[in-house]
Amino acid sequence: MERCTKSEMSFQHDDTTDLDVHHTPRDIHDRVALRIVKFMRIFADAFFSKRYGHRAVVLETVAAVPGMVGGLLRHLKSIRHIRDDQGWIRELLDEAENERMHLMTFIHIAQPSRAERMLIMVAQMIFYNVFFFTYLFAPRTAHRIVGYLEEEAVVSYTQYLAEIDAGGQENVAAPQIAIDYWNLGADARLRDVVIRVRSDEAYHRDTNHRFANEIMEGRDP
Repeated sequence: MERCTKSEMSFQHDDTTDLDVHHTPRDIHDRVALRIVKFMRIFADAFFSKRYGHRAVVLETVAAVPGMVGGLLRHLKSIRHIRDDQGWIRELLDEAENERMHLMTFIHIAQPSRAERMLIMVAQMIFYNVFFFTYLFAPRTAHRIVGYLEEEAVVSYTQYLAEIDAGGQENVAAPQIAIDYWNLGADARLRDVVIRVRSDEAYHRDTNHRFANEIMEGRDP
């Protein structure tokens, strides 16, 4: 499997990745994964409403967990079975780093309050433990959950863009950390950042659905 570098991940998929993609559940495992994600979406919508910058801060904290957990468990499995991982470990660790950079970017934009920082800690603590055991015993379901989470992330960032375009969210200057990470122009704005982040999320969506499909088809390395 071909691996993308940090900058390639964003730029390579801006124009070629289909944003309007939904993986139709194929069995009970997929349906459970989808329902879990839809349930989580209810709370996100109720708590944040249209405060998209603050929503991004909390959700990216959660989104940065699966890649690291999956990379760790894949690493141990590869060592245990003395078998090549076919690029899965690096892909998952790259995903974790990419999601972490999303978080670092939106912290500069949203300036989360002390209460929201506490929420981040609680959300990460709960989600890490739940996802760790899910991936340990049901890796296919874990990847499918991430795939559906990323589908929702694409929807949220599309709504964020619509709010910016409608004037509901100020199109502030992009923070320097985002300009450096995505190689943006010096005059880049929030809208440019959200487009890059949405592209990354679409890429992670497709990758995790593909991993889940490969496990389902018995091609788990």
